[in-house]
Amino acid sequence: MSQLNERYSRQMLFPEIGEPGQKKLNESRVAILGCGALGTVQADALCRAGVGWLRIVDRDFIEESNLQRQTLFSEEDVRAGLPKAIAAQRRLRQINSRVEIDAQVTDINHHNIESLVQGASCVLDATDNFETRFLINDVAVKHRIPWIYGAAVGSYGLSMAVVPGKTPCLRCVFETMPPPGMSPTCDTAGVLSSIVNIVASLQVAEALKILTGNWHRLHGKMLYCDIWENVWRRFEVAGAREQGDCPACQRNEFEFLEGKHGSSVTTLCGRDSVQINLPGEHQVDFQQLASRLKGLGAVSFNRFLLRFAVESYEITVFSDGRSIVKGTKDSNIARSLYAKYIGT
Repeated sequence: MSQLNERYSRQMLFPEIGEPGQKKLNESRVAILGCGALGTVQADALCRAGVGWLRIVDRDFIEESNLQRQTLFSEEDVRAGLPKAIAAQRRLRQINSRVEIDAQVTDINHHNIESLVQGASCVLDATDNFETRFLINDVAVKHRIPWIYGAAVGSYGLSMAVVPGKTPCLRCVFETMPPPGMSPTCDTAGVLSSIVNIVASLQVAEALKILTGNWHRLHGKMLYCDIWENVWRRFEVAGAREQGDCPACQRNEFEFLEGKHGSSVTTLCGRDSVQINLPGEHQVDFQQLASRLKGLGAVSFNRFLLRFAVESYEITVFSDGRSIVKGTKDSNIARSLYAKYIGT
């Protein structure tokens, strides 16, 4: 048995992969967008499975609070102040030197996402907000790239594979983004590492089916799991594409990819602040948002705005969803803070 076959022998013994499937994996290219909880588990599993090329994209750096669930990182990475993508690249190269790891330390936006997914056989979602997921959906549908949605917060998670032209896309199922402050985040609701591992494993399993050509094995559902409440559900979504009027699937209108519906950021001159503007009309429920943020920092609100102070930053949220992040001029930091605490 060759050294290559020995390495992947247990995987190749699985009859629906075998040697032909392993060869396909070795020749595959996967883009993982986000390298936090879901992304580290995905990258680890796909690297060990022998996917030939992995691109890891993340804008953030490692903090101590990440270590509870982000499996590729260590205390040494925190002390070194490494970006997540770089630390993941270093660790993955130690795991499997045969896999080419491309690390991109950048914010994912409508300007760069097409280049980030170019040539990918499959894209895995490991992001933390609906705006970026709708952007992934747009680029995947436009370029006919299969992608796998995943989300995990608290004790529950969701996952769904999207095969453009064959299955419903994310906008067929979620027509619009939730209003600001309505979706819980890991930083406001917490997250169990076990649900992260389950959701990421479900995503990886669907990716392996796609990459090895086992299309008929895709489950075609939206899977929901709450490991604390002991609930597993499979939501039928197959008819959503034909029954709806999806801008992406049905009309080939890629509003997020064209920058029409993405948030915009503006550095406010002389104020050490960044303003984040959301597209469309929104109405923020300050009382609900304040209850989520309580205990994480100082919160106050009136009928016009909410102020939330955490660490050395202050986030002011207005009733229409517009926000000002005070304490930085870096738009990436501002967007990260907004995604962590306000969410979309």
